[in-house]
Amino acid sequence: MDAIADKVYRIEPEEHPFQRPSRKEAEEAVRVLIRWAGDDPSREGLADTPPRVVRAYEEFFSGYGENPREILQRTFEEIGNYDDIVVLRDIALESHCEHHMVPIVGRAHVAYKPRRRAVGLSKIARVVEVFARRLQTQETMTAQIADIIDDALQPEGVGVMIEAEHQCMSLRGVRKPDVVTVTSKFTGVFLEDAGLQDRFVRMVRG
Repeated sequence: MDAIADKVYRIEPEEHPFQRPSRKEAEEAVRVLIRWAGDDPSREGLADTPPRVVRAYEEFFSGYGENPREILQRTFEEIGNYDDIVVLRDIALESHCEHHMVPIVGRAHVAYKPRRRAVGLSKIARVVEVFARRLQTQETMTAQIADIIDDALQPEGVGVMIEAEHQCMSLRGVRKPDVVTVTSKFTGVFLEDAGLQDRFVRMVRG
């Protein structure tokens, strides 16, 4: 994969098209937001909030510094005569909406049909986490997970479904809690075979 395309999967600090602010500048930005909200960032309860928020952001958005392609590099070919699909369901997912920067909380379900090689199950869950720990839309995240697995493993096909609640919808705006958004993407045999898609969905639903 060329260097330009690889930037889709990892954004190194030196590759940003802008100058990344310092930790001090980030903490000051939090103080500005606290003042804008109507409170005093110097009062006792808020004095240590800016560094806490910055540390939390480092965790929330750690996916920008990871490359899911590297996670999927180590594979194994000893899969015996196994020729069926591999399904991981109910992978916990916590992301943040790129429009309002509030949480997206839900589950991801991922399936692939190995062609010649397979990957450790934990690697699939890590790939989900890498893309989740970025500012996202659910549609984009679903496509990114499916595309990198399809590209890195070259399986016969991939299926990805995400079910999540968006707090930008439940806590603000229309304020409709418990609304679950469902997105999916299929490649290869999952795209060509409606029966296989249906089987994947039935396995996900348990």
